[in-house]
Amino acid sequence: MPQTDILLTKEPAPQTVPACQLPRKLYDVARNTGAHTSSGLATSGFRTAKYLLDEWFQNCYARYHQAFADRDQSERQRHESQQLAAETEALAQRTQQDSTRKVGERLQDMHGWKSELQRQVEELVSETELLLAQKQRLERALDATAGPFSIVTDNLQCRERRQHPDLVRDCVEIELLKEAELIRNIQELLKRTIMQAVSQIRLNWEHKETCEMDWSDKVEAYNIDEACCRYNNQSTDVQFYPHSAKFEESASTPETWAKFTQEHLYRAERERLASVNLRNLIDCILQDTSEDLRLQCDAVNLAFGRRCEELEDARHKLEHHLRKTLREISDQEHNIAALKQAIKDKEAPLKVAQTRLYQRSHRPNVELCRDAAQFRLASEVEELNLSLAALKEKLLEAEQSLRNLEDTRMSLEKDIAIKTNSLFIDRHKCMAHRAHYPTVLQLAGYQ
Repeated sequence: MPQTDILLTKEPAPQTVPACQLPRKLYDVARNTGAHTSSGLATSGFRTAKYLLDEWFQNCYARYHQAFADRDQSERQRHESQQLAAETEALAQRTQQDSTRKVGERLQDMHGWKSELQRQVEELVSETELLLAQKQRLERALDATAGPFSIVTDNLQCRERRQHPDLVRDCVEIELLKEAELIRNIQELLKRTIMQAVSQIRLNWEHKETCEMDWSDKVEAYNIDEACCRYNNQSTDVQFYPHSAKFEESASTPETWAKFTQEHLYRAERERLASVNLRNLIDCILQDTSEDLRLQCDAVNLAFGRRCEELEDARHKLEHHLRKTLREISDQEHNIAALKQAIKDKEAPLKVAQTRLYQRSHRPNVELCRDAAQFRLASEVEELNLSLAALKEKLLEAEQSLRNLEDTRMSLEKDIAIKTNSLFIDRHKCMAHRAHYPTVLQLAGYQ
């Protein structure tokens, strides 16, 4: 039987005629070797050897039998060949249909995984775009903190120009230092969050590219299998590839093939969820930081308002005392002038009394008497001297009081100038600059 290259997957159907080779029948043909054969000596110049009639019949019978045996064997072989061809045709059709069905199932599997990969890539792209928007919000929020930090630094520097005794560590300075520390902490937090967002964006892109490469391989394999699924026996672009049935050593199994894509999808989904959590965290951070900055800004503004009220009240009281001091200075000056006039007014009576005593000391002899007039003039001079001494003492006290009032006036005027300068710094420098403080939307990165 001729050999066939067709691979049978199941036992062939039983044959009507057993597919075995019949043994060749052996015929014993008599040869002209006996006494009555024609193998003897040649006669009368004719043939040297002739067959007998029985030999001729035996030879014919042998030919008949051989022809019948060959035809019978050929008929059996034709029947077997036709049956084998039909069976192999049916087997080829079944195996081709089964292969086509398997390829179709493979196409469905690849289409499912391809769709999952495509969905995951789209979700990663969408999520990465949202995370990029959050990163831009972080950058805008970080840029927005530069304004408050500049404002609080300028406030602290401006308040350093206050003069003594207003150069104090008051509640405003404490709140400003808290605000500066808060802004520095928020800037560090935003910088760390930006770095974390950049790292997460990089991981998102890496897993997106991994899924895209897997998706691209599956698209290519899908196109190949789709083309294979369309091949049939009437296709014109098919040919023999003898060694194509060998398995490649690097070929994967269905389990490893599915696990490979499952791992890519799992890792991509894990990074996507991490990105979603990071976005939510960024929302909370931006909301908390913007609210904290605005609350601290309001606390500083409230402290400035209270401090300005205290300074205004202190300045009003100083001005009130200054007005009283100026009136007292004016009164004291008039008092000093009156004292000087009083002293001057006592000079004439003293001169008169002393002149009388001097003239009466020139009375002659017994006329130089200690009479009542003499005693009165002496007491008058003494009284006048005592009055002058008292007036001069009061004049000194008044002049000292006037000097003290002048010093107090200068001190009050200096304190008023210092309070005015402090009010100008806090109200017109610091608070005016704080009017440019960013809004909550700007601090939250929306603008």
